[in-house]
Amino acid sequence: MLFHLVKKDFILAKKYLLFMLIFAVIGPIFIYSKLGFDNGSFTSFLITVLFTEYILFNMVSMQEDKYRGSALLCTTPHTRNGVIKAKYLFILVIFIGCFLLFNLAVAIGFSTGLARLNIYSIGIALLIISVFFGILIPIQTKFGYEKTKYIFFILFLTPFILPTIIEWYQSMNFNINFQLPLPQTVMVWVPFVISIFIILISMIISIQIFSKKNL
Repeated sequence: MLFHLVKKDFILAKKYLLFMLIFAVIGPIFIYSKLGFDNGSFTSFLITVLFTEYILFNMVSMQEDKYRGSALLCTTPHTRNGVIKAKYLFILVIFIGCFLLFNLAVAIGFSTGLARLNIYSIGIALLIISVFFGILIPIQTKFGYEKTKYIFFILFLTPFILPTIIEWYQSMNFNINFQLPLPQTVMVWVPFVISIFIILISMIISIQIFSKKNL
């Protein structure tokens, strides 16, 4: 059931899907070339994923709002729980796709300095995505697409804001070390565990909201 719902989301987003697939490869190379600080590969990946995730998710939400997709889905064998779970799975599938395409970008743009990410960096990127959509999806489920579509529009300023913030942070030489009493081999997986925890809480909240919503 979830497979068909996720497939439906990709079909709704097909107008931008090819463009975003190309962007997921070219975007990191272009963004990295414009950055002038260490850890540019991570920042390039994060900005690319945020843009790709948001645009595709936004397109699906717009189409569903326009044609009352959620109401129609609830007249089918698909449950309300399944409709919500599919949204989170859709985000996860896009993240995995962006990661795979980022590796292709690294192969293409290796001469520019773009490098593969380690497990910890991938986990941090997933954690940021989880926080963003962990907030967005419940709010959009509660208030609808039309009332919330401009709230997160600041995301489109990310390529201009995020590199500046990171560069400022590095120039200030902040040294914040927070170490958990765990082996290093375990620590690298902590962001993934936190991401799952955030997504599960967000999903439960969204399901509760959607189950009581009058469609």
